[in-house]
Amino acid sequence: MGLSEKIPNFIQANERIMPLFAGVMKMLLNIVAAALLLFNGIGALYGGWSLMAYPDGSNLQLPIEWLEHTPFSDFLIPGIILFIANGLCSIFVFATLLIKHKKAPLLVMAQGVILMGWIVVQILLVQKYHPLQLILGTVGVAILATGWLMHRTSRS
Repeated sequence: MGLSEKIPNFIQANERIMPLFAGVMKMLLNIVAAALLLFNGIGALYGGWSLMAYPDGSNLQLPIEWLEHTPFSDFLIPGIILFIANGLCSIFVFATLLIKHKKAPLLVMAQGVILMGWIVVQILLVQKYHPLQLILGTVGVAILATGWLMHRTSRS
């Protein structure tokens, strides 16, 4: 069998393999997005609830001095925002993945932007750095990138 005869066989094999690969890729992206959204959502629900229940930050060992450059006198309002924007919204976006809503990839991207925005605003207002900000900022980038890849693969 010469090279010219092998090429059509290779192309036919790829035509059968590529849809399978695309399906596996979509499944993996859904799993990664779901895991990141749950990590963010559960953490934000816990953190937001803790800040609402203990606005002095004591439950999370957050010093009230961290708010001196912010418009807040305690952690109540930041806790509410955290609970809703990163907690409830992440769980909502996770649910859209479970039901395979057609807008899920766009909602995943939006949640990544919300998380990154939360971290940027937090750093600017609090004027303090904590390693958790780097971790959650990276999670935000990963959520955005995963949503973008999901969107790209859903169009093909």
